[in-house]
Amino acid sequence: MSESALPADPLALFAVWFAEVHASGLAEPNAMILATASGDGVPSARTVLLKGYGPQGFRFFTNLTSHKGRDLAENPRAALVFPWHPLYRQVRVAGPVSELPREETAAYFRTRPYGSRIGAWASENQSGVIPGREVLERRYAEAAGRWPDPASGRAEAPEGEAAAAVPLPDFWGGYRVVPESIEFWQGRRDRLHDRIRYRRAAPGDAEGWAVERLAP
Repeated sequence: MSESALPADPLALFAVWFAEVHASGLAEPNAMILATASGDGVPSARTVLLKGYGPQGFRFFTNLTSHKGRDLAENPRAALVFPWHPLYRQVRVAGPVSELPREETAAYFRTRPYGSRIGAWASENQSGVIPGREVLERRYAEAAGRWPDPASGRAEAPEGEAAAAVPLPDFWGGYRVVPESIEFWQGRRDRLHDRIRYRRAAPGDAEGWAVERLAP
């Protein structure tokens, strides 16, 4: 990786790498580690799926009352890691987090498979303790009974209810991680890896990036 050949915008480089990951056949190329911390600094990390990126940031969706949702309510900052091991590559992103507008979340929710939409309702208490799997299965069956799958051939809604698409739960939403820094790691022999970091040239600067090489 030569600094002189790098694009000025890190998202242009991310787009090239992301396309190459997709072309490689890697399973779940959009899987990323999301690291958050509570208001008192207790860290937590888990894998989520990237559902879009652009000049405004990196998007993902989840239960707003989950562990990560509670962390982000208390401390709206996060770090992302894309671990593309088979390609000897990694991308790290860090910055503040904002909740997506409800209309944007609703538009994405409508694209999810029927089972995933019903599953969101069944797992309302995400990250909370439950007595057993039967609780989830009962909640799933109740939600599926309330909003039947049109593909199942069942045309009638439960008595007293109008047929309707699965609605967006109030407790489900999306977030955008607005990058203040994006680091690209390319593995090399003898551990002399390339590490190139883009960081905002100035606080609040939406377009200007400083490019730095880091020791591996």
